[in-house]
Amino acid sequence: MKVLFFGIASLIALILPYHSFAQRSAAEFFEEGNTKAGTGDFSGALQAYSTVISMSPEHAPSYFNRGLAKANLKDHRGAVQDYDHAIQLNPKEALYYQSRGVSKSLQEDFRSAIEDYSKAIELNPEEPKAYYNRGVSYAKLKNHRNALIDLDRALSLNPDELAALYARGNCKQDLQEYAGSLADFTRVIELSPKRTGAYAGRGLAKLDLGDYQGAVADFTRAIELSPNESEYYSSRGFAKNKIEDFQGAILDFDKTIQLNPDDFNAYYGRGFSKGKLNDPRGAIADLSKSIEIKNTYVGEPKKIAYTGKINREKLDELRDQVKDHIKIDNLTNERAEAYFIRGINKSKVGEVKGAIQDLTKAVELNPTYATAYFSRAIIRSASGDQMGAVLDFTSSIKLRSDFPEAYYLRGILKNSLGEINDGCLDLSKAGELGYQQAYKVIGSYCN
Repeated sequence: MKVLFFGIASLIALILPYHSFAQRSAAEFFEEGNTKAGTGDFSGALQAYSTVISMSPEHAPSYFNRGLAKANLKDHRGAVQDYDHAIQLNPKEALYYQSRGVSKSLQEDFRSAIEDYSKAIELNPEEPKAYYNRGVSYAKLKNHRNALIDLDRALSLNPDELAALYARGNCKQDLQEYAGSLADFTRVIELSPKRTGAYAGRGLAKLDLGDYQGAVADFTRAIELSPNESEYYSSRGFAKNKIEDFQGAILDFDKTIQLNPDDFNAYYGRGFSKGKLNDPRGAIADLSKSIEIKNTYVGEPKKIAYTGKINREKLDELRDQVKDHIKIDNLTNERAEAYFIRGINKSKVGEVKGAIQDLTKAVELNPTYATAYFSRAIIRSASGDQMGAVLDFTSSIKLRSDFPEAYYLRGILKNSLGEINDGCLDLSKAGELGYQQAYKVIGSYCN
């Protein structure tokens, strides 16, 4: 579900007034810019503010207002440059920082945007929009706890702000606080009964709380309001599967696939329904589709596309810098440890296949062997099986949540495969756990 930033349109109403210029003509151009901006003529406003700047280059409001005009024209890079000038001339104006943060957010530069919102809050701690925008930016970075703190603060200052209630509902859902999520979406619906996303969000909360009939009702209302949104049919189909209405579920999944033929979740749900209705061949066909569509974890390793900022050569270099610290463990009756050490030594003499076989045997004998998953991931990555490596790093992290090297290597792998945001979040976690090399990579490949 989309969460919007309090942005440029709302700030136009706050466009700064003219104070005093040495020349009356500059004042007239400034007021002309304000008038044009107020009527939606942002190109004309931009030209008027540019004229003022040429006549009075130290006038911060003109840079700020021109930045707003550029932002409304979706020139957010240009807007940031104008906000920079305004801040240099007047570093005590909270609105300048907040507006720059919005333009940075809309360019997905959330970390830098958070710095701007924080400065705006420092200068004006009673402005709810700054907390809201910072909260949404935290949520975009999957820092949901900090997001929730900011959204709570925004709502304490403005209790019935729809956007903040909606964002907090989504945030609580991500934190698996489903009862709180349901309450927020219910309040949004009370204030705005045609807010489609609120019905969908509340439906998802009801699904997780086990109120499947209520979920069906909410998704039905969402579909009535937005009949071409494929996700609503898919979600209602899952709810119908929960109440064993398998025929109804199939109809919903059919509609989902009609609207979005690449929705692998819908094939999965429909496959489940068909299996329950004694159509195993139809189930197999749908579940096969679910596995195959847009699945980066299947296919030939040699066909992997390195579409991220880290190319294959740099990936190999960064991975090889990580030391695999092997320590001797007591030998158990299953002797998984012996397979593990033998696999490590086979990899050192180039017996890659044999090494992977030994490490696979080690994790079969000891499914909680985090270090074996980690070492197999390194060997798989070096041999070009990046997807297998990602899965193994994930397994090692599930077994040992404080494994910084696993986060680090999964981060650079995901980055190299084009999953840049997820990769950078992994690198951030590695740095948080004390792996300092992660910050060097973040500086080079995450900004």
